Amino acid sequence: MTDPASPPLPRTGPDPLDQVFAALADPTRRAILSMLLEDDMAVTDVADPFSMSLAAISKHLAILTRAGLITQEKRGRVKWCKLDPDALRAASVWMQSFGQFEAVNLDAFERFLETELAAPPDRPGDTDT
Repeated sequence: MTDPASPPLPRTGPDPLDQVFAALADPTRRAILSMLLEDDMAVTDVADPFSMSLAAISKHLAILTRAGLITQEKRGRVKWCKLDPDALRAASVWMQSFGQFEAVNLDAFERFLETELAAPPDRPGDTDT
């Protein structure tokens, strides 16, 4: 609980991490970032795989640009998009600040499933006596 005598610190603007995570929350924007991992792309090429208008894709690109995840540059008459890894790096550093989480032991889980699947199912009325 906060102390009512001390007011909260004023925010100087939107937190960049808030913008990054908000941008990453949308599956279309994550797909766009995955596409840009391979190479820079023209906006029209980014839009091709999606069944939405160029205007809708442009809105997604604007959100990614505001979050600092991509940059857009006009070359001639074509607008190009390029991944900017710095914002992702900041988000990754923030997530890593929580420390290492214990990894799931998938081998033990697989053995458990094999044992469970190999055992005959219990039937109502069956007793072991």
